[in-house]
Amino acid sequence: MLNKKISVIMPVKNGSNYMEQAILSIKNQNVDTEIIVIDDGSSDNTYEIAKNLGCTVLQHEKSRGQVVAKNTGLKYATGDFIMFCDHDDILNDNAIITMLKEFEKDPNIDVVNAKIQDFISPDAKNQNQTIKPAPYYGCLAGSMLIKRKVFDKIGLFDESVQAGEIIALMNKFKDFNITIQKVDFVSSNRRIHDTNYGKTNQKNEFKDYASLLRARMRK
Repeated sequence: MLNKKISVIMPVKNGSNYMEQAILSIKNQNVDTEIIVIDDGSSDNTYEIAKNLGCTVLQHEKSRGQVVAKNTGLKYATGDFIMFCDHDDILNDNAIITMLKEFEKDPNIDVVNAKIQDFISPDAKNQNQTIKPAPYYGCLAGSMLIKRKVFDKIGLFDESVQAGEIIALMNKFKDFNITIQKVDFVSSNRRIHDTNYGKTNQKNEFKDYASLLRARMRK
């Protein structure tokens, strides 16, 4: 199991501020990884940074959003396992190996779900903002290692959803009886800064969550 290939998918738009540290944290995992960066219409040097660090870079000439970018990465990925990492987050040492060992213990597991720890980026304007003090179970963002065959079964992300794709994915996991094993360790550090996607796209998130909840209740 430890010699399996991991496809790490990183959708990013204008990620030159943090992505080098994120990519290096993936390269330091000591496992066979292909890092797929989807440059979603960046106007900075995102492409050059990722290319110089040995990543495969797929480009959208115009921004199509992070959900479409995830699907672009999935269509290209050749690994046995899929992980999604944000350009501003940092994997802890041996995070992927620790997750892989869970699949060795139980081959029937489809997804391993670890914890995330929030931290305030040193360059954030508000260093006193409130963050979650304790680690918590995250979705994607370096906290989930997913067998490739899961997406062969459930399909790609719903591109009609702009910001609530995680909720939509978890609903699919339930609908298709995907087995998730939670493990009590921190795999990823989530950077809180001035331009987090959740902060800049709150309206879309609330709209998507409401729509997904209504659809779930109808089911």
